[in-house]
Amino acid sequence: MKKIMKNWKIRLGNIEEFKDLCGELHCSIDAIEDVSILAEPVKIGNLTVPNSLAVHPMEGADGDSEGRPGPLTYRRYKRFAAGGAGLIWVEAIAVVSEGRANPKQLWLNEKNKDAFADMVKQMRQAAKDSMGDGHNPVVIAQLTHSGRYSRPDGTAKPLIPQRDPYRDPLIPEEKPSEGRESKVTNECIITDKYLDDLQTAYVKAAKLAFEVGFDAVDIKSCHGYLINELLASRNRKGKYGGSFENRTRFILEVIDKIHNELGEDKVVTTRLGFYDAIPYPYGWGVDENDYTKSDLTEPKKLLKLMAERGVGMINFTIANPYYNPHIGRPFNRPVKDAYSSSEHPLKGVKRLLDLAGEIQKEFPEIAIVGTGYSWLRQLMGNVGAAAKANGNAKIIGAGRMAFAYPDFAKDLLTKGRLDKNKVCIGCSKCTQLMRDGKATGCVVRDNKIYGSTTI
Repeated sequence: MKKIMKNWKIRLGNIEEFKDLCGELHCSIDAIEDVSILAEPVKIGNLTVPNSLAVHPMEGADGDSEGRPGPLTYRRYKRFAAGGAGLIWVEAIAVVSEGRANPKQLWLNEKNKDAFADMVKQMRQAAKDSMGDGHNPVVIAQLTHSGRYSRPDGTAKPLIPQRDPYRDPLIPEEKPSEGRESKVTNECIITDKYLDDLQTAYVKAAKLAFEVGFDAVDIKSCHGYLINELLASRNRKGKYGGSFENRTRFILEVIDKIHNELGEDKVVTTRLGFYDAIPYPYGWGVDENDYTKSDLTEPKKLLKLMAERGVGMINFTIANPYYNPHIGRPFNRPVKDAYSSSEHPLKGVKRLLDLAGEIQKEFPEIAIVGTGYSWLRQLMGNVGAAAKANGNAKIIGAGRMAFAYPDFAKDLLTKGRLDKNKVCIGCSKCTQLMRDGKATGCVVRDNKIYGSTTI
């Protein structure tokens, strides 16, 4: 897409202004003044989330070469824990070394499990110190394999289930240059044997996660990473490609094996991409004739199979941050040299809220963690409270907002509002840090730690 800067109308000062803006854009989104509903606990299997607010998994790229959390990792998660959210979804943790997205991505293994145990322990203490002894957030470990975005030593080393003409050219490189050939080759296509062995790696990582104190594990299945791509591997041969049953085999068998080996009481969930917005047959959850429209038939079919396996919570998301970031992460300004959004960010927010609502209402027994709220600035809680009240999500999640405003939940719960001087402004600078291979956080609100970057 051509880079054309847009001067979008924001007007998020209060609910009345917001509703006027929605009217101008023909974009109906509900918002309410009373956010007290967000204090309600949510039951997930044998766990109780103490309130209806969550911190989404946002990678910080600040571990060490051995996959252990580093000083900035500890700092972030202690701040999140002290911030009052009832659900803290810890960022992508690799299950194998070759599946790390960068040399500082977290990677849980036998040699470093004590560091993770220490981090979880410090998180729980920070939560109690801030919110009282009765506050015990649910902490989830997101287990992942980066697939085509694997860069374990800082250079692109993609591992893919099939070739994809839309995503093949988008492999992140240290210094991208025009005309450079993609590093994706047929030799990068993983075998069924690799996937068989990888299932075992997920189970081992899940076992370690529970041992070190995590309450649940997430088998990450979104944003163009390996499992998300498997779900749309219609052109792949063998037992992991082609039919719906084959394409969903990996994630369902991993869930089954975790329960069989570790116990049915172990809470397993996933951050699941429901709509890739990439042309068929390469996109998951897309209309065969028009990829700009979703078709949730297959995602809903998968969700039913997960529910039968006891999956009681799903973190909802869509799209791919490398291919079409405006769809899954509405922004005011793009990262450097990227395209500007072709639609007002508020329309992207509405898409996220509506699709999550469709899923939540069809699967009331599953707690959907909604996303897309960070762009709303100080009105995040008002829109989130309305979404929960209207049955469109049971838990309201914050990603970039948590980077900027780690105590957003505490302020919503104790003050009933957010401070406009602390909110995320949708500038994409946190994403720019990630693209540049730097430790990631909020450049605007946490400038002393994360410095500045050029957008």
